Amino acid sequence: MAAQPPRPLPRIPAMVWALGLVSLLTDISSEMIHSLLPMFMVGTLGLTALAVGLIEGLAEATALIVKVFSGVLSDWLGRRKALALLGYALGAFSKPLFALAPGAGLIVAARLTDRVGKGIRGAPRDALIADITPAAIRGAAFGLRQSLDTVGAFVGPLLAVGLMLLWANDFRAVFWVAVIPGLLAVAVLALGVREPPRQDGVRRGNPIRRDNLRRLHGTYWWVVALGAVFTLARFSEAFLVLRAQQVGIAMALVPLVMVAMNLVYAASAYPFGRLSDRLSHVHLLGGGLAVLIVSDVLLATARHWGMVIAGVALWGIHMGMTQGLLSVMVANTAPADLRGTAYGMFNLVSGVALLAASLIAGALWDAWGPSATFWAGGVFAALCLAGLPVLQRMLPQETGPTP
Repeated sequence: MAAQPPRPLPRIPAMVWALGLVSLLTDISSEMIHSLLPMFMVGTLGLTALAVGLIEGLAEATALIVKVFSGVLSDWLGRRKALALLGYALGAFSKPLFALAPGAGLIVAARLTDRVGKGIRGAPRDALIADITPAAIRGAAFGLRQSLDTVGAFVGPLLAVGLMLLWANDFRAVFWVAVIPGLLAVAVLALGVREPPRQDGVRRGNPIRRDNLRRLHGTYWWVVALGAVFTLARFSEAFLVLRAQQVGIAMALVPLVMVAMNLVYAASAYPFGRLSDRLSHVHLLGGGLAVLIVSDVLLATARHWGMVIAGVALWGIHMGMTQGLLSVMVANTAPADLRGTAYGMFNLVSGVALLAASLIAGALWDAWGPSATFWAGGVFAALCLAGLPVLQRMLPQETGPTP
């Protein structure tokens, strides 16, 4: 009897592409500002590296903590799109505040508002992708969205470089232009994404009741713990920007380091996402940690812009290997009706770890210089890598590739 040919994998749904386009436009808007913001805060507003680390850590931690509440709410209501739309709108409408800021106070307000928007949209959007994508291609779907998101993350700094050269380092003018793609993202989400139909027979209730939380079993919590330790090995990408400036790259060209990182990140996220549908998740995470360690060594020892670019490019590869993968691991270990809550809890724990990592990075930079910051990152990554064999034995098989 002839062997049956393998069934073709289903196609990635059109709404995943639409959500990827929304992420692309939003990241163009955000990265036009974020690629310049560390220099604006230090050079124009006179803040210290520790203050930059505190602001960045608080901002990113705020986004991740808010995801808990938006994720829980999206599960309770059984609706994802409205919350995602609110989050993207908040991010878009925070952008003018950066251009108007006379000092640190309004910068902090704008940064926190932008990140609250990111927090509101993040868990419902990820849960929506998991809801509408067949399990067999979930890694590819998350990788595709991450790739499109990251295309925006290198187009944004490229635009920032061009406008800074054109307008003689006028930070505020560039910040105003960043408002446009943010508003376009809101329009694409409103018109191009619809709420999937509710599942028949699914009862909606408080997702954080004790009986519901018990359904988030040990496998899921091990993924949460893994994500927290992994986050400690990283810190805000603002320090990549400051490192590039510190080795002598011209101010108008510094955003190109973020272009390099995000170009590599965008190119690698989708292939590694597809690979995660077939290979061990823990092995891929281990590879990502190894790449991060090499990146940290290059950035710690850099004396020339070429070493900085190489280190930043490796940072992008490690992001491509790991970011979508962690999202897939959460989706694979949580019940479908609790996915928003699961993403929220995961990001709460990661948010606390990110705040700690950014504060440590800023304190080390001020006390012992930039090399200390990146050596510390390498040490945390090595500790996480050393613990992966133990975690692999504890994680059941279902956290690996989905059949």
